[in-house]
Amino acid sequence: MQRLGQMIRHLAHHRRQWETAMAASNAASVAFENPLAPNRLTEVTGFGSNPGNLRMLTYVPETLPTSPGLVVVLHGCTQTAAGYDHGSGWSALADQYGFILLYAEQQEANNPNRCFNWFQLGDIERDRGEAYSIRQMIEHAVQQHVVDRSRIFVTGLSAGGAMTSTMLAAYPEVFAGGAIIAGLPYHCAASVPEAFECMFQGRTRTAQEWGDLVRDASSHKGPWPKVSVWHGSADATVKPMNAGEIIKQWTNVHGLRSGPNRSEIVDGYPRRAWIDAAGNEIIEEYVITGMVHGTPLAVGNDENSYGAPGPFLLDVGISSSFRIATFWGLTEPSERRAWSRPAPQPVPQVSEAALHVLPTAAEAPRNEAAVHKPQQREQSASSHLDIGSVITKALKAAGLMK
Repeated sequence: MQRLGQMIRHLAHHRRQWETAMAASNAASVAFENPLAPNRLTEVTGFGSNPGNLRMLTYVPETLPTSPGLVVVLHGCTQTAAGYDHGSGWSALADQYGFILLYAEQQEANNPNRCFNWFQLGDIERDRGEAYSIRQMIEHAVQQHVVDRSRIFVTGLSAGGAMTSTMLAAYPEVFAGGAIIAGLPYHCAASVPEAFECMFQGRTRTAQEWGDLVRDASSHKGPWPKVSVWHGSADATVKPMNAGEIIKQWTNVHGLRSGPNRSEIVDGYPRRAWIDAAGNEIIEEYVITGMVHGTPLAVGNDENSYGAPGPFLLDVGISSSFRIATFWGLTEPSERRAWSRPAPQPVPQVSEAALHVLPTAAEAPRNEAAVHKPQQREQSASSHLDIGSVITKALKAAGLMK
């Protein structure tokens, strides 16, 4: 009852955000339930014990170097791996520059909205749950395709971005770099109420506190992955301040100064970079001015444009996928393939409301008491708020109930 009471109070406090999320969830589910995007991915089974009950899908270009790199991609809520691949343009980049893709896909049995459970301790700690399933997928791909272990990377959107933070913290020795898009710092939340707080308000900790959470996640002592951080300045689903907290977390882990060493404008948007003693860019941050919740795209047919617009895949004139691959060193000339790529086909759009709020990151644990006993609810002090109705709708929108 105490945890349910906390949930009720947070729902009442964040009423406006939840009303918007609930209005958007039905529209967003159209893309979720009826994926029309082309599917270039192949499912792989038998990759391990899979304690997180995730699906593994890969894309392997026809032409590869002897020891290719590997990019792990984690979709957002209501999305599929195939839909996110088509929208983000990662498989086109893989064709162009010669690396392998690994997609982990969430299942409805774990979360009705297919959100990665980024706030659930059983899924974000090393060698447990969903994080361990993804780690098993990586090892399987390395063995099957003779992957260069020094060039393994991970990226994700929203709940997938938060799970990217998890993978970088839990398995830092595995990754050369990561990219967190509209995500959250590692261990920002360990419960549903904390997830609400992190998403809608943001949680502030000192750089040392954030850094300690990463250092305590494994026995690794360095070196650490390089990190790319992307966030829309108008994101109402995951507050933009989360990007700053991610920067604090990873500058502290790397022992870098709090302020950037370099500031510039790239494709019309501000970019900041933090540089280590050897002169290497280790952390970068893009703030996409005026963008709501989603992955930034530059749709077109030139060599810096990738992807196709769709729900939470936003054509704002900059390709995050291309820029991230460049930051990781995957687009170096030695990796290039001859330029030949057809224009992307768009994914059917949903309502504008769905592009503003992703009913994602307040996902609940699979065994949350509120899932099984939604009838046990407390009365709110608000005279005009039907808290029972709000709870039911919010739980559905958040992936707590079907």
